[in-house]
Formats: sequence, structure tokens, C-alpha cells
Amino acid sequence: MKRAVIFDLDGVITDTARYHYLAWKRLAESQGVHFDEAFNEHLKGIDRMGSLDLILASSPRRYTQEEKLALATAKNEHYKVLIATMTPGDLLPGAVQALDDCRAAGLKIGLASVSRNAFTVLDRLGITDKFDYVVDAGMIAKGKPDPEIFLVAAQALGVPPADCFGVEDAVAGVASIKAAGMYAVGVGDPATLRQADVVIPSLAQFRLSDYVAA
Repeated sequence: MKRAVIFDLDGVITDTARYHYLAWKRLAESQGVHFDEAFNEHLKGIDRMGSLDLILASSPRRYTQEEKLALATAKNEHYKVLIATMTPGDLLPGAVQALDDCRAAGLKIGLASVSRNAFTVLDRLGITDKFDYVVDAGMIAKGKPDPEIFLVAAQALGVPPADCFGVEDAVAGVASIKAAGMYAVGVGDPATLRQADVVIPSLAQFRLSDYVAA
């Protein structure tokens, strides 16, 4: 029986993807790089510097590390302005019920987000107290699909990885869960999240009993 659940944030509990998209689009276009929804799909589950490298790979310019850090900082500052407008109304359907169901069942609840603004987003959504432990990008050396972020969360929760399951909407995130030795619940398209053990359209279809006994 599973004793802990570790959720991703973006695309699972709330949709900050549109804010990331707007911030990355402005940065990309400032560097003469075309950026659209299709390009943005490749950034899902990738951390900030990894996403920046993918964008700048389409530029004829070559950037120093200092220039990259400045661009990443500029993107993040714009993103923080955008997410400052978030409210509990930005929670995705089923998110609060899923968290409450896990708590009622006695599961430890973790968050594994490659966003460095995870705590800010949780605060804006009013759900910080629903998590026993939060791991963000500032606490790990390797981003998804490396398993580190889920392993760090499991260790902090005091539960072996095999007794945890993870919930993710991105291919890189699902790969991270599986590499950590956990059961993976995908949120989104089954054709895309083929590595997940089960895929649901959203947390509105979250069925805890199915995953705890898996």
C-alpha cells in the first residue's frame, strides 16, 4: 500500500503554463527567436536554464554564461509579475479534493516542482498548508527527467520511493517518477504520457483507492 503521494505543480494543481509561455515568448522574441505554442510544448517539465538553452539554440548568437543568467533572471522577473495576479480561483478542477482525499487517507503529501517560485504560487493559491514537504528547483542539482527531485521529496517525507506514487503532466516528469522507482499517475493525454502507469484527464478524475493499492 502506498503511504505518500508527490504532486507536480504546474499543469496538475494549477495552470501556470500560460504565464511561463508569455514570459518565455517575450524573452525569445527579444532575442530574435520565433516562439509559439508548439515550441513551448518542448519546455514542459524542463527547468529554467534548460528551457533557456533550448530557446537560445535557435539563435545564431552564442551567449556567455553571464548573459544567459541575465536573460533567465529577466524572464523570471516578468513571470513573477504575472503570477502575482493568481488567486485560489486558479486551482485546476479536482485539485483541492484530491489533496483533501490524500490527507483524509493518512498519506504524506509532497510537492516536486522545478519552479523556483513554487512557494509563491502555493501561497497565492492558499494551499501551502496542504503539503508536508515542498521541493523546488533551488533544492536540487538535477532537474527532471532525473529522479532526484522525487527522491528528495520521498526522503523528506520519510517514505521509501516504492511506497510513494507521483502525479505529473509532463513527459519529463513522468520519466522522473519512474526513474525514482515510483508508481506514476499521468495527467493529460495517454498518447503523450505513455510511460505513466495510468493516465487521467485531470485531477477531477483522481481516484485515490486505485493508486494506493497499485
